[in-house]
Amino acid sequence: MHINLQPIGFIKTKTVRRDVFQAIADPTRRAIITLIALQAMTPNALAEHFDTTRQAVSKHLKILAECQLVRTEQNGREIYYQLNVSKMKEIDAWLEPFRKIWEDRFNQLDDVLSKLKTDKK
Repeated sequence: MHINLQPIGFIKTKTVRRDVFQAIADPTRRAIITLIALQAMTPNALAEHFDTTRQAVSKHLKILAECQLVRTEQNGREIYYQLNVSKMKEIDAWLEPFRKIWEDRFNQLDDVLSKLKTDKK
């Protein structure tokens, strides 16, 4: 099994260096990702879904954009945020070897539990 140890999504800014896992660690940012996965949204439209200010949502969007998890599209005076699917696929690809390990372990546990159940009969 080959595990890719390359860092994912490091974006160097003037003073901040974030990666995608830092970005998705926050529940509000995960909720934003979920919302824009369905359709592109403006910061104002996103803010309506949270008990917070538009400025707070904009800060979350900035972090997501720094990590390239979202991208922007200008439509007239409005800026729409949409999910960057290719970056999400990178995360999925990085997680795949771990998913295989977890599935194998769950299958082993299922086998042990089935054997224990059979032995009790």
